[in-house]
Amino acid sequence: MKRGFYTIMAAQFFSSLADNALLIAAIALLVTMDAPQWMTPLLKWSFALSYVLLAAFVGAFADSRPKGKVMFFTNLIKIAGCALMFFDVHPVIAYGVVGFGAAAYSPAKYGILTELLPAEKLVAANGWIEGLTISSIILGVVLGGKLVDPQISDKLLSFDFPLISTGINTTNQSALCAITVCYIIAAIFNRYIPDTGAKYQKQESNPICLLRDFTHCSIKLWRDKLGQISLAVTTLFWGAGATLQYLVLKWAEVNLHMPLNKGSELQGVFAVGIAIGALFAARIIPLKKSLSVMPLGVLMGLVVTTMIFVTNVWLAYPLLIFIGGLAGFFVVPMNALLQHRGHVLMSAGHSIAVQNFNENLSILVLLSIYALMVSFNLPTNVVIVIFGLFVASTMYAVMLKHKANQKIFDSVALIGEAKH
Repeated sequence: MKRGFYTIMAAQFFSSLADNALLIAAIALLVTMDAPQWMTPLLKWSFALSYVLLAAFVGAFADSRPKGKVMFFTNLIKIAGCALMFFDVHPVIAYGVVGFGAAAYSPAKYGILTELLPAEKLVAANGWIEGLTISSIILGVVLGGKLVDPQISDKLLSFDFPLISTGINTTNQSALCAITVCYIIAAIFNRYIPDTGAKYQKQESNPICLLRDFTHCSIKLWRDKLGQISLAVTTLFWGAGATLQYLVLKWAEVNLHMPLNKGSELQGVFAVGIAIGALFAARIIPLKKSLSVMPLGVLMGLVVTTMIFVTNVWLAYPLLIFIGGLAGFFVVPMNALLQHRGHVLMSAGHSIAVQNFNENLSILVLLSIYALMVSFNLPTNVVIVIFGLFVASTMYAVMLKHKANQKIFDSVALIGEAKH
């Protein structure tokens, strides 16, 4: 890998670390506000909303200037969202501002990989990026859980500057300050990301033209026989993953009798499994074989349903690692394939914007359904079974679609095709 790749990884790690720690801190804020339980998934909903609303514009923005600069400025927006939460703006609104920054950050973060590396290194690069991102999720949710722990916050609040009143007096305030430091470290790494030299034609600035161009790119990717399969899989994965993040917290509370600061550690355990699966996929699955991992998506959905039988924490750990491992192993090759097809058919920033739109639309839909089930007081075990069977059946439908495509012509032969 080129040296700039490792700078990108470092910047992504600290930015994602802060995002996930902030999510736990925001959930804790909702608890202190006595907010209804259905409002908790709305945090992720507001975060994902920006990805959908800005999808037509952030791709052009990412391609209009060096992507390291794009990542730096959008990271500053995340810091602003964190600051809003500090000054008592409602957590759902403040986390939505962080999502605004993340939506503009993402096309640059992934688009730079196709500029920096050849196609044959994309699976390995995605394995490392996803593995590191998952590691940041692990540490982020654990860090968030620790920061909202009163014993930890008391120690943080005991530090003070002589003759200076910082105004930091509560557990939530100390947690938000620590998270802001992580964002600042990410911004410093952003400044050292090299310019790849990739130049695109002058980007359109008219919103109507941008919407028309985005629609054209979306149709092109969904009509492509490889693009539609990889996009369907990653869309399902991110929607299901966001829902499972909250479902694990609820499962920990109801089945395992764990409070938020302990239940957040189970999210980290699940993320460990994803990291392991992602790294294994990066080592043994070449881009040409990326479609062979789809049956693992069906298996993952079926294994999720077995969570209803687990009431012991020590059984929960290996189960979540196994589910995460299956998820990481099948999503990394499919993500690399989608990036490759997007790069072949259009520019890097535009293809990632289309991907983000579909994946986050899936998050909005699935989280809305989950919030609705919670508002109806549906038993957690019933929700788990519905969720697992939905993932398994949807993945099986995607496999049937790919099989039908192959009967028309060998779309797998397109893998490795040069840019149009």
